Amino acid sequence: MIDFDPSTFGLAHTYQKEDKDEINTLKMPSAPQVIYRTLNGPTQTNGGNKLNNFKHGTTTLGFVFKEGILLAVDSRASMGSFLSSEQVRKVIEINEYLLGTMAGGAADCQYWLAYLANHCRTYELKNGSKLSVAAASKFLQGILIGYKNSGLSMGCMIAGSDLSGQHLYYIDNDGMRLKGDIFSVGSGSTYAYGVLDNHYRYEMSLNEAVELGIRAIYHATHRDTASGGVVRVYHIHQNGWTKVHDGIDVVDLHYQFAQQKGLVGDGDEAKQRLF
Repeated sequence: MIDFDPSTFGLAHTYQKEDKDEINTLKMPSAPQVIYRTLNGPTQTNGGNKLNNFKHGTTTLGFVFKEGILLAVDSRASMGSFLSSEQVRKVIEINEYLLGTMAGGAADCQYWLAYLANHCRTYELKNGSKLSVAAASKFLQGILIGYKNSGLSMGCMIAGSDLSGQHLYYIDNDGMRLKGDIFSVGSGSTYAYGVLDNHYRYEMSLNEAVELGIRAIYHATHRDTASGGVVRVYHIHQNGWTKVHDGIDVVDLHYQFAQQKGLVGDGDEAKQRLF
């Protein structure tokens, strides 16, 4: 049975001092607060050896020329000295006019570029027009700034075509966003830049640009053990983008370029000299 005072029934209840003290000291159970970046820090054993200290090797490049933008990438994924895959697709086809490249953590790049693709599609459905390349890159930059120092590993290029022309941007996990004419990202970028700086011309034809992109990726894979696999090439133009090459084996390129230099390198030539 519930006891109540008829004189105060139905009126706003006033707590006595004892009741207030009891309520103020009441502690409700709650989950512990966990900082996100703590979960993404390097896992260590008791001896202090890092278990997850993976180095993300790759070579991606992009440059602007008179007929648009050319993107070229390798396909190797590595975890330290372990080669985990030779068939990674490092160009993410965001939509019919926008492409993104991935370097760093594969999961981070794939997820956030897919998230960007979803945002671009939502914007188009709501507004009846396409999101500009600058706005798309700015949106991705805003996300990465929000997750700064949270363990993300990303070095992406966003390249695309809109009403104002073709544009190339570089964005990384620190929230840096740059617009430029030549970018190369990844562990092999130093070697790719050496080729690009020596042979790049804005007035190149499409065939010359494709040849330069392939040669730069090849030289990077030749010197950088974390880059390799096949070379994929995309051309971005005023009508969108076109996949020029979907996989040229760098081993085949090695013998092709060696033959052009007159170097001995294939098995048949070696057999002829030995026998």
